[in-house]
Amino acid sequence: MSTSFKRKISGSVHALFFHKDKKKFRGTFGFSIFVTKKNMQRFLRISVAVMTCLVVGYLSGMATKQGITDWYPTLNKPFFNPPNWVFAPVWTLLYLGMGVAAGLVWSQMEKNEALVKRALFFFTVQLALNALWSFLFFSLWNPLVALLEIILLELMIYETYIQFKKINRWAGILLIPYLAWVGFATLLNGAIWWLNR
Repeated sequence: MSTSFKRKISGSVHALFFHKDKKKFRGTFGFSIFVTKKNMQRFLRISVAVMTCLVVGYLSGMATKQGITDWYPTLNKPFFNPPNWVFAPVWTLLYLGMGVAAGLVWSQMEKNEALVKRALFFFTVQLALNALWSFLFFSLWNPLVALLEIILLELMIYETYIQFKKINRWAGILLIPYLAWVGFATLLNGAIWWLNR
């Protein structure tokens, strides 16, 4: 590699990462990269929110694993009960979606702190209720109490959706599949309780 080429690369990297006034960087090979403090902050916040949701989902799954394998198969279930393999990929996608949504909202903290804090409060409450439902249903084997709790969860998700869409349209849209799935889970929970009461 020639000395002049090395200098070009070195100067380009310096301009990209260290030049405070550069919002748009045109690289040595002619393509443009946008690197701003705001974009990096948004990426980090979305990443933290996604990881938090995935960890909550993983821990909930591990805590309820025995109930899913030993107790759940013995229950009478309605005709619309999905096969067990459906739940893991669906919940993974939902946790990813809600994490991105929370990160997008969190990224607006500097613009409207009070509204963002309120929205993230509802998000945190619904995430805790999400984890609690798994414990009530699969660990305590109590479909009735789980049914009452999941109704509250659905209401909290809806309130989170309302708050999120005020701040970021896409954050609200990303919660719609989650809202729909928990609505279906509420129906399924109620049917299982009724068939096994």
